[in-house]
Amino acid sequence: MWDYTDKVKDHFLHPRNVGEIENPDGVGEVGSMACGDALKLMFKLDHQGRITDVKFKTFGCASAIASASALTEMLKGKTIQEAEKITNRDIAEYLGGLPDQKMHCSVLGREALEAAIENYRTGGTAKHKLEGRVVCKCFGVTENEIERVIRENNLHTVEEVTNYTKAGGGCGSCRDDIAAIIGRVRQEMAAEEATATGAAKKMTNIQKIKLIEETIEKEIRPALRMDGGDIELIDVDGNRVIVAFRGMCAGCPVSAFTMKDVVEARLRQFVSEDLIVEELR
Repeated sequence: MWDYTDKVKDHFLHPRNVGEIENPDGVGEVGSMACGDALKLMFKLDHQGRITDVKFKTFGCASAIASASALTEMLKGKTIQEAEKITNRDIAEYLGGLPDQKMHCSVLGREALEAAIENYRTGGTAKHKLEGRVVCKCFGVTENEIERVIRENNLHTVEEVTNYTKAGGGCGSCRDDIAAIIGRVRQEMAAEEATATGAAKKMTNIQKIKLIEETIEKEIRPALRMDGGDIELIDVDGNRVIVAFRGMCAGCPVSAFTMKDVVEARLRQFVSEDLIVEELR
């Protein structure tokens, strides 16, 4: 049974602002009942441009209902500019937190809000359009959405992406693709941070080895163990990092992909962009 906060329970059992608004200024629809969650959000503005009325209809679990209800309360009295700054984390925090496996419900709320604001500004279709390459065909999740939740929520693992988007939670065939996206985005984020704060700090060889070991332990090993695999650091020779796969990863047909897009990507992200990772043969 999910460990819900009292506030989540309250918004689920007594949802606020359920229904529809006649002639709304903005309306957005996201998700689909085929995927398990669907949300329709609509709002009305007063003469000062503030949201004076907001309502929703949803098909989903307790977390989906609570997230939508909370979002409607958060929107009241806000301008469009203020409303569009609300993130999925803001929704979850308003509720006192959501179970990790239910964070996708807060993302659904944020998407519905964005669709409604776009509808208000453009007068176009209210139905949310997928943008970017579809990575998870089971739940219709695109690469753009995966990249966004990684950046906004500082995600590191495929399991976390699944919790926030459902991607990878169906047949599982997209999990390697998701891992590659995580590796790329985390590397980009590290490069952006390094640019913002100046050049990366110079390290002694001992500091480099220690940081490589910490990165393997915290950022790489947990992801591999989810699929029954493991990794061992064999040696560090300058910028060459020699490792060996263990468990299910040893001899895996996609080990070369995992080496490049997971292991090397994360070591370059957290240690140095100059590192080259090789597998001990």
